[in-house]
Amino acid sequence: MQKTALVIGAGDATGGAIARRFAREGFHTVCTRRTADAVAPLVQEIETAGGRATGLGVDARDEDQTTALFDRIETEIGPLGVVVFNVGGNVYFPILDTTSRVYRKVWEMAAFAGFLAGREAARHMVPRGEGTIIFTGATASLRGGKGFSAFAAAKFALRATAQSMARELGPLGIHVAHTIIDGAIDTAWIAANFPERYKLKAEDGILDPNAIAEAYWQLHVQHRSAWTQELDLRPWMETF
Repeated sequence: MQKTALVIGAGDATGGAIARRFAREGFHTVCTRRTADAVAPLVQEIETAGGRATGLGVDARDEDQTTALFDRIETEIGPLGVVVFNVGGNVYFPILDTTSRVYRKVWEMAAFAGFLAGREAARHMVPRGEGTIIFTGATASLRGGKGFSAFAAAKFALRATAQSMARELGPLGIHVAHTIIDGAIDTAWIAANFPERYKLKAEDGILDPNAIAEAYWQLHVQHRSAWTQELDLRPWMETF
C-alpha cells in the first residue's frame, strides 16, 4: 500500500525540508500552500530526486477546502500515514495596533486551521488504528512576548489542541506530537532582516531546516512504547 504524507504549509524552509525528508523514505508527499504555484518548485525538486509529490493550493482555514483535501488524498493518492501541520502566522503587532481582524486572522491560521487538519487526520486514521500527526509550534507556544499577543494566543491554542488530541488518540494507535521550534531558522527572511543573527549559521547557531525535518522523521518512526508528545528544538547556543 502506497505510503502518503501531507505537509500543510510546505514553505521554502522547514515545510519543504520535511516534505523532502518523507519523500526520500518513499512517501508520496502532498505539499500544500495557499496556491499550487507556490509549491510547484518543491514538487519539481522532489520528483527530480526520484520521489513522488503532489502540490495543491488550499486555504487551511477553510473547513470545506480542508475536508475536501483529505478526502481527495485518501481517494486519489493513498491512505495518509503522516500529517504535518506547519502553518506559521508569526507577526509582530503592539497591542494597541492589534485589530480584531489581525487577531482573528492569526488565530485562524495558527490555531483553527490546525484543529481542522487534526480532526480530519483523525477521521481517516482512527479506523485504521495507526498514523502520525505533528503540529509545529514555536517559542510563543510557551510564553507570550512583547508585540506577539495574537501569535502567542494562537500557538497556545494549537499546543492545547495537540495535547488533547494526544491523550484522546494515543490509546487508539495515533501518535500526536507537538514541536517547539525555539530559535531563528535558516531562511531568506532571517538573512535579510537579521543579518547579524544569520552570521551565526557558520557556528550552527540557527536552526537548519533539514535538521528539523530529521527530528520530524524520528518522531514518526518512534516505537509506540516510547512516544514523544512534545519535542523542543533549538540551537546549542540559544538561551532559554
